[in-house]
Amino acid sequence: MAKAATVYDVARHAGVSIATVSMAFRRPDRVKQSTRDLVFASAQALHYVPSASARGLADGRTGVLGLFSFDYLLPAAAATAGAEPGGPITFVREYPDEWCREFPLYVDEIQRGMELACWQHDYALMIGGPSRAGGTDTVTDIAGHVDGLAVFPQTLPADALERIAGRIPVVAVSEPPQDDRLSHVTVDNRGGTRAVTEHLIRDHGRRDLLFVGGLNPAEGRARFAGFRDAVRAAGLRVPRKPLVPQTRVTPSGRAAVTLPDDLTLPEAFVCATDDVALDILDILAARGVRVPEQVAVTGFDGIVAGRVARPALTTVRQPMPEMGRLVVDVLLRHIADPARPPEFCELPVQVVLRESCGCPPR
Repeated sequence: MAKAATVYDVARHAGVSIATVSMAFRRPDRVKQSTRDLVFASAQALHYVPSASARGLADGRTGVLGLFSFDYLLPAAAATAGAEPGGPITFVREYPDEWCREFPLYVDEIQRGMELACWQHDYALMIGGPSRAGGTDTVTDIAGHVDGLAVFPQTLPADALERIAGRIPVVAVSEPPQDDRLSHVTVDNRGGTRAVTEHLIRDHGRRDLLFVGGLNPAEGRARFAGFRDAVRAAGLRVPRKPLVPQTRVTPSGRAAVTLPDDLTLPEAFVCATDDVALDILDILAARGVRVPEQVAVTGFDGIVAGRVARPALTTVRQPMPEMGRLVVDVLLRHIADPARPPEFCELPVQVVLRESCGCPPR
């Protein structure tokens, strides 16, 4: 295979500087038409494809942003992969219901918001996640090829995040980072959970409520605090800690929560996420418990699966695509002005009333 042409080859062929070649591809409006035509003709003659590093030679930038995310489905995908390309077409009447619960999740909607914002600003988006070995090689590689990086919680050790933030702008998504020198974009987790809990108490007369979900990451603690705010204001017993459910692995590889067989059912489950709430709906249905007649259930996130569940899930909707767009805006502001102080952004949420809390269907 012939060696690929480089930006240096194009510059030499066109008789211009490498900065001019880079500028012709990165910001063609800043290059004279005749020079631009010359560069493009040389690139075509040499079969040159500009790389991110070559595009950035003119201004030290790559034109790429990074997202270090996580995927609930990677283990399942690895377990179920194996369909051969070009294999026979199979016919099915329907996919398993469980698949509808696996996509899109809130990380997918935030990613979509970032993709749209990157497209609007003429940036590319590079996406990666933790390796099975648990090292930081993947994110280090991504950080070396992007102008700024967005990071979801608990995907990186604090020291690795600090090292990267010393080189490029970093925005923590969903919860504040341990390092207050980093920007972050989050939502009103506490206020949203307080509002949906107040609705259960005030509008449906539920007095015995149970919060289900962990306290880590920090958004879980904020949601539990909002739950406690609401029950305290109503003069009800304030629990010291939530019910942290155990999990089991489903046939598709997804981790689903379980409830103790001897659990005394409350009048309402206030769940830290929609995923937890949907699993509880399944458990209650299997036990013959009617929702919402006997027990109300609410979630938090606003994923699509909650809308198509039966009964449809009352939830606190995060503005997930808007979060992704805002992350890009924050990154671009800090790329343009590296001395800019960190930004702490909290977006409002919406309580979406559906059947699982006792509200009538629309």
